[in-house]
Amino acid sequence: PTKTLIRTKKLGCTALFALLIVTTIGCVNSEPKPAASTTEKTTAVKKELSVKETISKPEFSRPDFKQAQKFSFIEAPQTANQFPIADAYSTERGYGFDLNTRVNSEGKAFYFSAQAPEGNYRVTIEFGHPSLASSNTVKAESRRLYLQDITTAAGEFVTRSFIVNIRTANLTAPEKNAPGGVNVLLKSREKDALHWDDKLTLEFNGTAPQVRSVNIEKVDAPTIYLVGDSTVTDQPYEPAASWGQMLPVFFNSDVAISNHAESGETMKSFITELRLAKVLETIKKGDYLFIQFGHNDQKKQWPQTYVEAETTYRDYLKVFIAEAKLRGATPVLITSMQRRKFDKAGKIENTHGKYPEAVRAVAKEMKVALIDLDPMSVKLYEALGVAKAPLAFNDGGKDATHHNNYGAYQLAKCVVQGIRTAKLPLASQLAKDLPNYDPSHPDAVESFNLSASPMASSVRPAGN
Repeated sequence: PTKTLIRTKKLGCTALFALLIVTTIGCVNSEPKPAASTTEKTTAVKKELSVKETISKPEFSRPDFKQAQKFSFIEAPQTANQFPIADAYSTERGYGFDLNTRVNSEGKAFYFSAQAPEGNYRVTIEFGHPSLASSNTVKAESRRLYLQDITTAAGEFVTRSFIVNIRTANLTAPEKNAPGGVNVLLKSREKDALHWDDKLTLEFNGTAPQVRSVNIEKVDAPTIYLVGDSTVTDQPYEPAASWGQMLPVFFNSDVAISNHAESGETMKSFITELRLAKVLETIKKGDYLFIQFGHNDQKKQWPQTYVEAETTYRDYLKVFIAEAKLRGATPVLITSMQRRKFDKAGKIENTHGKYPEAVRAVAKEMKVALIDLDPMSVKLYEALGVAKAPLAFNDGGKDATHHNNYGAYQLAKCVVQGIRTAKLPLASQLAKDLPNYDPSHPDAVESFNLSASPMASSVRPAGN
């Protein structure tokens, strides 16, 4: 009765009185029980502790990227740094199959995500199956291409690695009364973008993907930062694509690429939306800043962000260059590729006016490297010809500005060739045995094959 009173002291007076009566009657009518032995008491305590431990102990532990973490895609025991095959991703677990997909026997693409802090991560993947052949293509974040057509025979197992850069929109808070902000000002279409969340997301694709394990380890690595517009950004949805998201596949496993470009951007908006601030928070000595703006900067109908080719456009380019140099990084200017506009003779018309020449002039004046993508794109389009050039562009060729996977892949090859032509030290980090590329002789569009990502949209990227 005494214990009952203590446990129910918050009950109302009436309820408490009734409880006392019931308890008292119970005490009167019940037979006294013998005192529990020491052994029985110990057993009861152990049972109680066991119950508490079961309730409080999680069914899984979360990844801790202070050290390498391995995720098994086959049956394997959990250890301190190895996690067994997962269910659907959850924030509580911190890893798992994502976007309503999982490993399957139909050869369909699937996603795997692991929650991790911002930074560069070396991803090492083991491919293969004891009794099945496999063909694997791997992308990360928003369709950023890293591995293409990695094949294994039945019973064969191979490993490949690459470095993925991940970030969020968070910024270091400025001091009190200082200008700035705590977040990049994302557009509504970016809110759910995989390249702005707090996860490292891998897309496993190909005609027959077979993945045994994924090892993820935080690393320091030279990073190529990309800034620009829709022709550079990681386009999240098929069929649009940009050269920036194809670039990783052409490098070895010791370089990271951080693509900050976004559709519809200009140099002015890149600054006011705090996108440049985000880059400048982490760019450091040994890194590169690839700068390609022009498609939208030239639009007089956008008066808030318009810059004139021979004056303010050049001045803003110099700002980006100076900010990179201040932090010990190497700035690289890139002229914009042309839009697909043929004249009656089958030649590409210049739709960028004096802007490409302004980029060349600033590169020469400031003594910085130049990748002249403008004339290379002209050679590419004219080599394909009026009839086939649309096959390099988004929306079945109806979009004359943005590219599809094939077009973006060819332009990425142009950028890689430009790295070599500019004799950048970065050229030593290109993939082994990568041949030179001549845009006058592009890959045959008919034989080009890159596994399409599951996410698709008919909405065109912003800008033109």
